[in-house]
Amino acid sequence: MSTYLVGDLHGCYDELQLLLQQAQFDATQDELYFTGDLVARGDNSLECLRFAKSLGQRGHTVLGNHDLHLLSTALGIKKVKARDKVDAIFAAPDFSELMDWLRQQPLFIHHEKLNFTLVHAGISPDWDLSTAQQCAKEVEAVLQSDHYADLLKQMYDGNPDRWSPELTGIDRLRYIINVFTRMRFCYADHRLDFDCKVPLDQAPTELMAWYQCDNPLFQTENIIFGHWASLVDTPTPSNIYALDTGCAWGNRMTLLRWEDKRYFVQPSLNATTD
Repeated sequence: MSTYLVGDLHGCYDELQLLLQQAQFDATQDELYFTGDLVARGDNSLECLRFAKSLGQRGHTVLGNHDLHLLSTALGIKKVKARDKVDAIFAAPDFSELMDWLRQQPLFIHHEKLNFTLVHAGISPDWDLSTAQQCAKEVEAVLQSDHYADLLKQMYDGNPDRWSPELTGIDRLRYIINVFTRMRFCYADHRLDFDCKVPLDQAPTELMAWYQCDNPLFQTENIIFGHWASLVDTPTPSNIYALDTGCAWGNRMTLLRWEDKRYFVQPSLNATTD
């Protein structure tokens, strides 16, 4: 049995299947982990959702910002964007089943036996591993409850931008969601920045990648994440694995086999430019 981890799909189902063929992935024996953002921008978001769900116990995904946004649009909280190309999901006979499955997925996966942690965007510079686990569970409990719509209605805000254990209510939940699904850059004092989306080497000097902050966890834990397509080909520390390589934006999809750290790459077949 092998363990595979793949970067953001963003609806690029055909590239995923070619990548799995290349790696000789066996759905009856191997396990596949997704970095989140299964949907939006590529042409086949419905197929990506169905495939991830079909893997059952051999498939694992964390939630990304586009996945949460899909749940929000499914409830009518936000309007569907034409560029997201998700109309087929809304027209699918298994639409409700897929949405229920999606909101049951975690924000954070820690695999103690294989020694890795999987998130979509990152981990707060102010958290240790146990705090990150607990914070994820707090949001997951709400998303999996009957009151999840209330949370989705209030998640679209960048504040608070700094962690405090004293945070409560929606401020606490929003900060947790933003860290796990939206974060890229931080200031030296650990405040989050959501305005800068440029490649790391083009960022203002006062900003740093979240994993460059002074948190011992970032030096000791193997952390796998997606979300940040403009990091493609940017070196990261040996224990930090950035797997979103921008397939939906004309670049490539990347798959990592964990046991031998071998990478498999599939170029984009059908790029979108917006």
